[in-house]
Amino acid sequence: MKKIVIIDYGLGNLRSVFRGVEKSGGSPVITSEIAEISSAEGIILPGVGAFRDGMEQLGAMQNVVIVAAESVPVLGICLGMQMLLDVSEEHGIHRGLSLIPGTARRFPRTAGFKIPHMGWNSLQVEPKENPLFEGVEPGEYVYFVHSYYADTPREYCLATTDYICSFCSAIGNGNVYGVQFHPEKSGAAGLRILKNFLDML
Repeated sequence: MKKIVIIDYGLGNLRSVFRGVEKSGGSPVITSEIAEISSAEGIILPGVGAFRDGMEQLGAMQNVVIVAAESVPVLGICLGMQMLLDVSEEHGIHRGLSLIPGTARRFPRTAGFKIPHMGWNSLQVEPKENPLFEGVEPGEYVYFVHSYYADTPREYCLATTDYICSFCSAIGNGNVYGVQFHPEKSGAAGLRILKNFLDML
């Protein structure tokens, strides 16, 4: 069984991610130990909360993730996805891990739309082969809770979702993937995406 690590930096619904990975056929470990993360064959960076807090609490684990991403698959979920980007505009300008080019931007206030974007919404997978979405049907619904979205060059956009604007709800660059939605809360479609990630290990 491949060693998959869920990083514990004090923010995020770790147990639900853990259970989602288990249901998808993996045997994950939740840890903040640098040695454990360094020896992982796959890394999941979850997260719920503010960008600055996430980066600060990730601390010394930042460099470990950056180095690991050169050789093993990494999946960022929700805040964890935003932390993969260059920068976030949440409560000021804050640097991310720069593993995928882009900026986390707040949805513009728009009449008739609530922020955060919360609930089920559909995915439009980009028309290019990507193993993360193998077997995921067009228009599949997944579960979102977020106020910021990834503004990234189109070449890094794996799937889009419409809410206020069309935004990249999944992004990727080499071994590194990010999803703005919560696959662990997204039923069969979410579990399929987690299994696809496990299959990359």
